[in-house]
Amino acid sequence: MTCLMCQNPENFRKLFIKEFKYWKLALHNNQCYLGRCVVILKRHAEDMFDISNEERDELFEIVKKLKTALIDTFHPDLMNYSSLGNEVRHLHLHVIPRYNKNVEFAGITFMDKRWGQNPSPYDKGFTVPENVYERLVEKISSKLR
Repeated sequence: MTCLMCQNPENFRKLFIKEFKYWKLALHNNQCYLGRCVVILKRHAEDMFDISNEERDELFEIVKKLKTALIDTFHPDLMNYSSLGNEVRHLHLHVIPRYNKNVEFAGITFMDKRWGQNPSPYDKGFTVPENVYERLVEKISSKLR
């Protein structure tokens, strides 16, 4: 199986928020959950338990910092974390802010239509204008400490 993340990493370049020693942090291209991000292992691995202690420790530090940044920026009511590997066989962790009320950003109202439920299935066709992706990347990266 060809790995999309290894084969074409440039496809994700515009959504990159920050690069770390072992991981890259990117905005998810589908923002039906405002602030949804993905933490992607730089090297190819498919299973969470195939990573080193150093990679694991860095992942947890990144997610803690990201959680704080998302809370400070968008005030979600809950955070979901998901690492499945069913569609993309490259280790990555979804960080999904959840909202029990509508949230506005850049003139767009974001509605968590599945509040209180699993975040999937979700509207896979949901997109925002290019400048909104840029603003989201800028906003989140400015809050990372």
